[in-house]
Amino acid sequence: MIDERFNSRILANMNAALDFVCGNALHGEAHVVRKRVAKEIIKCASAGNTTLVELIAAGERALVNKVRAAK
Repeated sequence: MIDERFNSRILANMNAALDFVCGNALHGEAHVVRKRVAKEIIKCASAGNTTLVELIAAGERALVNKVRAAK
């Protein structure tokens, strides 16, 4: 499903962004964290923002928004 929407370069950027954001996040290895970050990265890429910098920023926003929602 995702493979059909994005070319290999974009998919590589998406995977790299996910690994980078989760690798630097507290509990980044947890499924729920990776899922939240991945959803934001997919949403970002679907909107046409596909550079590694844009995708990382989207993933980091997912973590920030989670912390804000928890307060």
